[in-house]
Amino acid sequence: MREAGKVLKQYFGYDSFREGQEELVESILSGQDTFGIMPTGAGKSICFQIPALMLPGITLVISPLISLMKDQVEGLNQAGVHAAYLNSSLTAGQYVKALGFAKEGRYKIIYVAPERLVTDGFLDFARQADISMLVVDEAHCVSQWGQDFRPSYLKIVEFIGKLPVRPVISAFTATATKEVRDDIIDILLLQNPKVVTTGFDRPNLYFAVQSPKDKYASMKNYLELHPRQSGIVYCLTRKYVEEVWERLQADGFSVTKYHAGLTDRERKDNQEDFIYGRSEIMVATNAFGMGIDKSDVRFVVHYNMPKNMESYYQEAGRAGRDGEAAECILLYGGQDVVTNQFFIDNNRDNQELDEVSRRMVAERDRDRLRKMTFYCFTNECLRDYTLRYFGEYGSNYCGNCSNCLTQFENVDVTETAKGIIGCVESSRQRFGTNVIIDTVHGANTAKIRGYRMDANPHYGELAKVPVFRLRQVMNHLQLYGYLRVTADEYAVVKLTENSGAVLSGEETVVMKLAKEQEHPAKTGSREEKAKKNRRDMAAGFSREEFTQQEETLFERLRALRTEIAREEGVPPYIVFSDKTLVHMCVVKPATREDMLTVSGVGEFKYEKYGERFLLCVQGEV
Repeated sequence: MREAGKVLKQYFGYDSFREGQEELVESILSGQDTFGIMPTGAGKSICFQIPALMLPGITLVISPLISLMKDQVEGLNQAGVHAAYLNSSLTAGQYVKALGFAKEGRYKIIYVAPERLVTDGFLDFARQADISMLVVDEAHCVSQWGQDFRPSYLKIVEFIGKLPVRPVISAFTATATKEVRDDIIDILLLQNPKVVTTGFDRPNLYFAVQSPKDKYASMKNYLELHPRQSGIVYCLTRKYVEEVWERLQADGFSVTKYHAGLTDRERKDNQEDFIYGRSEIMVATNAFGMGIDKSDVRFVVHYNMPKNMESYYQEAGRAGRDGEAAECILLYGGQDVVTNQFFIDNNRDNQELDEVSRRMVAERDRDRLRKMTFYCFTNECLRDYTLRYFGEYGSNYCGNCSNCLTQFENVDVTETAKGIIGCVESSRQRFGTNVIIDTVHGANTAKIRGYRMDANPHYGELAKVPVFRLRQVMNHLQLYGYLRVTADEYAVVKLTENSGAVLSGEETVVMKLAKEQEHPAKTGSREEKAKKNRRDMAAGFSREEFTQQEETLFERLRALRTEIAREEGVPPYIVFSDKTLVHMCVVKPATREDMLTVSGVGEFKYEKYGERFLLCVQGEV
């Protein structure tokens, strides 16, 4: 692996591999099919780009989005690697020219859209080419149980079968439960694959959930406390995007927008404004982000709750890709559940599936939505909740999320739990959450009277318990298996094997409840504690500990990076990431040898930019 280490330093400027990278690189180079599950920002691309440069032939990378391909190819070319992409963004002439160059062997790495694989022109090239490896990026797209199923990904196996020689197959994803991982292996027909999971934790990310009465005011307050930072605000619908974008623009923020209702040109221009740093904030639907390797995103705010934990983890994970401290804030509102439920019930993305499969997918989507909702209500560690969702188990305390930084007390809610479970039992498990809560609270509504729930023995039994507390207890009972909700469209509350122990008094139910609810951004001592935790847990060196002199140097280096990026027509982070600039401020290189010790400065980039940055460090530009 010494040679792989040399390639890593020469082209990418890193002295050592991150966790899991070396194991994956070694597996691919040995000729074994390989499957890597690594969180966003953990360096998945390095795992196949290093072998691609060392293997004798071409590496094909199958990728789902144009923006993803463009970004990675741009980064490779900047690092001195000959790479290209083949997708619908090219004109017919450009495509033919690129394919011609590929046939001449000019590219070591070629990114291709799955739709292109079985076209006559590409198949003709592939059958004659020396293909050493085929990489399936965003591999969860191949599974209909994954959160981003794309039927075009099913063409991959057909394409491999038409090649004269089967290359090494490697697959990578950031978001996959155990069921989806098994599905990926089966569908891609991976042969005795080496499976490496590095873990889903991103210690540098701070997680928080808030339920503000005024979402916009809460978000505006947050943005005002984080000036000049690059960030993304995710909204569920185009309407929300337009509304939030208009208000932020009127309030003087540097902001742009992205959703499917814009023209191709508008989306491209707005995306580039964000990537190139001309706009600090991107307000977008989930159509934005996959493959955007902008490393200096310091916050991701979800204006609405996403539809599942996979989407939230992936979208929130676009913050802090450089390893520096970043924040992920989710603003929850009850309407978010209704909107997501509407999307599930009216889903038109799976029309190619048969009716039975479509119903099964819808049921899984509803179950995922419930688990996403539990995340917004849990008083346990938010990081631990996420890790458990993906099959990992921690200590239930991270010290770097809003729940861990809130004071809680254990409260016995057994009597409330008995009333709710008893109501479910006595109504013969026929109703949903709202009807049960309205019944025990004693609501006098037409629906309750119509269902005759006002005659239920538990009617009004918990009238003195606030509705919000009843909902908290109901969520707790579902989360910990005392009740369950069916995954069909009617979502009926059912008893479980654990329900009886509560009703009989054999088991008590204890919940963690907050002693106080304060806005994290406004809380002095708590915010300081959060910052300290983020500093301690963020990987490597941190700008938060800079002296004034180092902060001034960082701004000079950033200005130089922007100048070079404009000259070359590339995003600033393609020149050097924020993490590299921070390390320069720490090392303060005076020679070529010093500069090559900086993380992210390889030989190729030193030849292009090294002298200018050395002069900047020395204060001569």
